[in-house]
Amino acid sequence: MPRSPTVSIIIPVLNESAAIVPTLQRLAALRERGAEVIVVDGDSTDDTRALAEPLCDRLVLSERGRGVQMNRGAAEVTGEVLLFLHGDTVLPTEADRALKAFLLSDRAWGRFDVRLSGNRPVFRLIASMMNLRSRLTGIATGDQGIFVRRGIFEKQGGFREMPLMEDIEFCRRLRRVSRPFCISESVVTDSRRWEQHGTWRTIWLMWRLRWRYWRGADPADLALAYRTEVRRSTARSSEVGQE
Repeated sequence: MPRSPTVSIIIPVLNESAAIVPTLQRLAALRERGAEVIVVDGDSTDDTRALAEPLCDRLVLSERGRGVQMNRGAAEVTGEVLLFLHGDTVLPTEADRALKAFLLSDRAWGRFDVRLSGNRPVFRLIASMMNLRSRLTGIATGDQGIFVRRGIFEKQGGFREMPLMEDIEFCRRLRRVSRPFCISESVVTDSRRWEQHGTWRTIWLMWRLRWRYWRGADPADLALAYRTEVRRSTARSSEVGQE
């Protein structure tokens, strides 16, 4: 009987054809060492599914929504550790070995440091601030590759199936169980969002949304505000490109 994997990597995707191939190619060595990779597609309208299927252990179809998709993927896997990875984020090549140290610890969950893919100095500053904030608050974001012991995930009931801030809400519950196990090796997340919508505009938007969430705003309202601002930024970028 084949041995169950120690690490199951769950990747929720939606229209990630521009980034999913390098993300999955980087996981090939981990798969050879026994990690399991599940891609959960939320009804992409581009080539994401066709690109992902040959490069993962299983492609799962799901209703749209990160919380929904991550829970759907978690129900399909058998690893001791569940690692939730964004479709535009690349794990370090030795991630599985770093996670073995986590398994030997008394922590219930953890995350990686993060680095943005762009070369601009401001991206290094943003990543440093994200990592520092996470260490101080004990809260991680999905960009940081959140991982959790299977039993803890199941006991917590998984992610809340909410339209935004599901990662923050999940970490708030996990923080009551233990502080996060912080891995200093960095995941690398695509900086295109910052580049397309404006670095400082994106920072300001995310801080506003988080502040409203901490104040008790409805995640559905926050998701609407996020989509509205992204559409405006896209329209502004198109206008600049046409000038």
